[in-house]
Amino acid sequence: MDNAHFSEEQMEPRLWEYIDGTSVTEDISIVQKLIEENQQWREKYNELLEVHQLINSTDLEEPSMRFSKNVMEEISRLQITPAASSYINHRIIWGIGIFFIVLIVGFLIYGIGQIDWNASSGSSSLPVDFSKVDYSAFFNNTYINIFMMINVVLGLMLLDKVLSNKREKNYTH
Repeated sequence: MDNAHFSEEQMEPRLWEYIDGTSVTEDISIVQKLIEENQQWREKYNELLEVHQLINSTDLEEPSMRFSKNVMEEISRLQITPAASSYINHRIIWGIGIFFIVLIVGFLIYGIGQIDWNASSGSSSLPVDFSKVDYSAFFNNTYINIFMMINVVLGLMLLDKVLSNKREKNYTH
């Protein structure tokens, strides 16, 4: 008998194959001899045999045939969350939009207020010489730039929302 045929690392997989009945016919006789002659193989075989019997003796509970139907019926009894449009207060949205519009208009009024209206220029038909306006006083601060970009994006989103609502109303009527 060649005990070197199976190493100790192969002991457990070979024993599982033997217990499950999936061993090759040549290996069955070798494993049987090793179990009879080798104490280590015998102990491991008894241990794995107990595990195999425990696994086979436990009955796993299976869900009933109507399990998924019962779950769906329970879900249908619960109140489904309403759509977002039914619980969002449109007055608050309009108030926020108006606030940003007023803020942008305020910036424009402030900017126009900084223009020196008394300065005259001979060649211009406008009473204001825009080449002398110092825009760097408004747009050199990083926070003001970020704030203005956010306002522009929010304004465009508001305009998009208004136009899409108007388009929806035209299609439904």
